[in-house]
Amino acid sequence: MDIFNIQGLTSEFTVLDVALVLTLSFLLSAFIGWVYQNTHRGTSYTQSFVFTLVMNGMIVALVMLIVGSNIARAFSLVGALSIIRFRNAVKETRDVGFIFFTMAIGMAIGTRFYLLGVIAAIVISLAVLLMTRLNWFERQMATQILRIYVPNNTPFDAIFDNTFIKYTSISELISVDTVQNGTLTELVYSVGLRKAALMQDFIAEIKKLNEGNKVTLIAGYNGTDL
Repeated sequence: MDIFNIQGLTSEFTVLDVALVLTLSFLLSAFIGWVYQNTHRGTSYTQSFVFTLVMNGMIVALVMLIVGSNIARAFSLVGALSIIRFRNAVKETRDVGFIFFTMAIGMAIGTRFYLLGVIAAIVISLAVLLMTRLNWFERQMATQILRIYVPNNTPFDAIFDNTFIKYTSISELISVDTVQNGTLTELVYSVGLRKAALMQDFIAEIKKLNEGNKVTLIAGYNGTDL
C-alpha cells in the first residue's frame, strides 16, 4: 500500500497533503522572516519574534487544513481559540503587518492555493524590500524627540524659544507632565535640528537653561516607534 494514499484522521486530505502544506508554509514563512530581518530598522528586533512569524504561518496553514469547508468545525475552533489571551504589546506597527502577512500566506497554503501563496509571498516581499531600499515615505527633514526636565517654578513657555530658533528649524511642544513626586516638570518636544554636528552644543545650552536637570534627545525618529 502506498503511504501517500493513506487517509489521515479525516477523509479530506492525505499524508502527502499534510507534508506539502507544512513544508511549503515553513519555507514561505521562513522567507518572510528573512525579509523582516533584513528590512528591520531600530532597536526592537528580537529573534523570538521571527521564530513566531514562522510558527504562525505553519500553524495557520495547519488550522485551515483542519477546518477545510466544514462550518461546524470552524465555529468550534473559534470557540476554542477564544480562550487565548495575548498580553504582549506589539513594539512596532510594521510587526502587525508581518503577522498578517504570515497569516495570509498560511491561509492560502492551508486551503491548498499553493500557487497563490507562493506568488503573494514573493510579490509582497519584493514590495517591502523595494520600499526599504529606496527609503519610500521617509520624512525629508529628520525630527527628534527632546525631553527636558525643569523645576516646577520655571516659566517654560518661552524660556527655550531663543535656543530653538538658533539650533532648530522646527519645534513643537508635545506634552507636559510632572515627575519625581511633583518636584520637576517634564517637557516633551518634537524638534528638527538644523545641523546634526551642533547636537552637543544644543543640549549644553538647554542644560544651562533648565538648571542642569536631565535632557534627553532621541534621534532616529523616522525608524523608531515611541
